Amino acid sequence: MQFIDLAEIEVEAGKGGDGIVAFRREKYVPAGGPSGGNGGRGGSVILVATDRLQTLLDFKYASHFRAENGKRGGPNNCTGADGRDRIIEVPCGTVVYDADTDELLVDLVENGQQFCAAKGGKGGLGNRHFLSNQNRAPEYALPGLPGERRRLRLELKLLAEVGIIGVPNAGKSTLIAALSSAHPKIADYPFTTLVPNLGVVRKPTGDGTVFADIPGLIAGAHEGVGLGHEFLRHIERTRLLLHLVDLTAADPIADYQTIQQELEAYGRGLVNRPQIIALNKADAIDEEIANTVKGQLTRLTSDPILIISAAARIGLDALLNAVWAGLEKDSELVHYLVHLDG
Repeated sequence: MQFIDLAEIEVEAGKGGDGIVAFRREKYVPAGGPSGGNGGRGGSVILVATDRLQTLLDFKYASHFRAENGKRGGPNNCTGADGRDRIIEVPCGTVVYDADTDELLVDLVENGQQFCAAKGGKGGLGNRHFLSNQNRAPEYALPGLPGERRRLRLELKLLAEVGIIGVPNAGKSTLIAALSSAHPKIADYPFTTLVPNLGVVRKPTGDGTVFADIPGLIAGAHEGVGLGHEFLRHIERTRLLLHLVDLTAADPIADYQTIQQELEAYGRGLVNRPQIIALNKADAIDEEIANTVKGQLTRLTSDPILIISAAARIGLDALLNAVWAGLEKDSELVHYLVHLDG
């Protein structure tokens, strides 16, 4: 399935039905009188969040959505039928903006949450509404009002509690595969992950926590360099960041600093999000070198630092314990985990 997390659509509500001019013609009502009914309300365009969708792919092929017009009024004071609403399903986590003004309209995060994106036009009044002592036989009615029309920008931000970040080929896909039942593409070259991967990891209590593997970031990602800039928005909702650093890289410290600089440049408080640093691929390097890198990082950050190997499944229990502690605290992580190597 193709992953699409940005889309622009145009929505148009239905026009209200016209009111009509009509008069009663009944045998025992000699005076008659106006009896034109009102037009029906135009249908509205309504966005509904659903957990059955994980992408905005549908909007790649259909971008214009229109609700039904209201029906015109009828004689004998009959109101026209309302137009049917147009229901548009979007994935949970969809943020809706006005495409012309950039105004944030709604953040649809809960299954079943609704938002009226375009309100249907009001039906016109029939001539019965204009009866007065001065005008006993009004011969005019009002047309229905047009429905709202607007362009919307949809942005999907994944709903995950833990975001796995790092430079390309740091082992993020391998880690999410080791921790969950997800099966992302894994290879030994950069940019294997072209779209975010989601995996559900079971807590000791039995409930699940969603982890998101974010495509690799490189220097300048916040400005559109590489792939990761398209997916930085997906870690905005996360409560905790799991930062993977490749111990076999030429300069693991520089890789760590690159990611931190990109988080800070992107803004939205990401650089202040609680983090756990996981030094990965410990099975492929001397223990002394791993400890040296850990010592260097300890002087740069107070975040917990663990040494692991996702491929060899070394230190993963300690890593998950750190994650559960971080989520439970929801602020500052437990400091004694800094000294855990797994």
